Amino acid sequence: MGKQIYFEDVEVGYEITPLEKNPTTQQLVKYAGASGDYYQIHYDKDFALANKLPGVILHGALKNAFLAQLMTDFAGDEGWLRKLSVQYRGMDMPGHKVTCKGKITAKRVEGGDHIVECDIWLENDQGQKTTPGTAVVILPSRAAR
Repeated sequence: MGKQIYFEDVEVGYEITPLEKNPTTQQLVKYAGASGDYYQIHYDKDFALANKLPGVILHGALKNAFLAQLMTDFAGDEGWLRKLSVQYRGMDMPGHKVTCKGKITAKRVEGGDHIVECDIWLENDQGQKTTPGTAVVILPSRAAR
């Protein structure tokens, strides 16, 4: 259990603590089993190369899950993730670190909810944004306690 962040603790421009992931081919096989996504580009190198890919690539939905973890970690036990949206703009490969990052773009109180909007993205080990997106979280407020 991490330290809870509150609505009053953040401002527009606040950078969310990055989350690093080091995906492996074993993780891709496990994810395929869990998700039912057995497309060969995620585990068969020869198939991936024959389809003009640089090799086996991460599941897009797995990258989405990494970004969801970034945001649920940020929201903490008392907050919650309201909305998450991503776009797949680049391929990521096992054996290469990816880093989930985010920055607050807006905050407001609406209907009693303390809403924080964020730009989020996944960067490859060369600093390229391969999976940009947005997220909305509800944070607890010290004032509402």
